[in-house]
Amino acid sequence: MKIALFGTSADPPTAAHQSILQWLSDHYDQVAVWASDNPFKENQTPLSHRMTMLELLIGEMRHPAHNVRVYEQLSDRRSLSSLEKAKAIWGEDSEYSLVIGSDLVEQICHWYRVRELFQAVILLIVPRPGYQINPQQLKQLEELGGKYQIADINAPEISSTTYRINKDKTVITPPVKDYIYQQKLYGS
Repeated sequence: MKIALFGTSADPPTAAHQSILQWLSDHYDQVAVWASDNPFKENQTPLSHRMTMLELLIGEMRHPAHNVRVYEQLSDRRSLSSLEKAKAIWGEDSEYSLVIGSDLVEQICHWYRVRELFQAVILLIVPRPGYQINPQQLKQLEELGGKYQIADINAPEISSTTYRINKDKTVITPPVKDYIYQQKLYGS
């Protein structure tokens, strides 16, 4: 079984996250998504709100995404821990792809026990506008034992930061927007 592991800050989840999840749904047997605290970011919205917003985002995907689900139990600051939890669900024989944005290609080489992580997953790199995939960074991944694929997706040119800083409501979906207002998140 081919499983995509997609841990994200999702602060808040946007239409770009939804586009990526739809693409993953079309290419993997199972898509496990969760919100997690990013050790490189401060003042994040509580995880429970971000998990709920991810569920709302999945609930309105354009066609039934029977193979996409929020797995709260996979949430961890370390991807290796999330992978171990995933193996407890789907077993050692599944093929695991860890989904990262192209903005994280350089950073991942410094993650916790990265060589061990690279032995157990294939990286699926999702191109993000403004973050070119540098061949030197890919070479560094390979030198650390990383195997990777680059997703052939053109995700919308938006980010969670656009919403948090500019309050651009066009980057979030209506159910997420409603939830943000109901819960009075992001200074709404």
